[in-house]
Amino acid sequence: MKIIGEKINGTRKRVAQAIQDRDSEFIQDLARSQAEAGADWLDANAGTSPSREADDLIWLIENIQAVTDKPICIDTANEKALEIAIRAVKKTPMVNSISGEPHRLAMIPIVAENKCPAVALALDEQGVPKTVDDRLRVVGNLLKETRKAGIEDDQLYFDPLAMTIATNIESGNIFFDSIRAIRKEYPKVHITCGLSNISFGLPARAHINRVFMSLAMQAGLDCAIMDPNDRDLRSAIYCTELLLGLDRHCLRYTRAFRAGAFNK
Repeated sequence: MKIIGEKINGTRKRVAQAIQDRDSEFIQDLARSQAEAGADWLDANAGTSPSREADDLIWLIENIQAVTDKPICIDTANEKALEIAIRAVKKTPMVNSISGEPHRLAMIPIVAENKCPAVALALDEQGVPKTVDDRLRVVGNLLKETRKAGIEDDQLYFDPLAMTIATNIESGNIFFDSIRAIRKEYPKVHITCGLSNISFGLPARAHINRVFMSLAMQAGLDCAIMDPNDRDLRSAIYCTELLLGLDRHCLRYTRAFRAGAFNK
């Protein structure tokens, strides 16, 4: 299970303030703590206006790279900002995200040129598909474009889009069934999601997120955008991998236990 650390995101008030004030210490602390907690990539989302986004992304990237060598997930819907910011990374980054929307399709050549993994959202110009079949259709159309550009299927981390269960009680089932359908049709791609979306608007969200993670992993999820500092969530991942037979000789579980990863 791969983890994309979610915390360096300018849509969060404290992070937005740090970007505005050029508070390097705050951003570096977030980067360091997520890296130490086991994140495989660190998301960098400036969340600022198009006119300044590239500069803000470069500032975030430089501060992250000052304290960790974890690869960065450049999070933007702005093709021009991506094209500039990607030059600042030291390691091959992940791109978050492409989709079937015309302005995000324009980012595919950048992904292809840099041979980097990319999050691919299962939506197009018509918005988020309501059914499993429609999400699978969007995924198929997007794969036609990525394959045409020379991007291998296993570079892509498809997000079937977990919608809040507070507004549709079937959101979880739609998401799980979408994972299974994508896995069956396109077995080489990866599956990811913004984990906490499912619980938005509900109390005690952490409990929902943990169970959702386990059920999604059973359906085929192999990556998540999440808070790697959530010890209970991380321990749920180790336990789920163990119970699904994905942890050979129970090594990840026992090593995590010995490292003190589990709350008492």
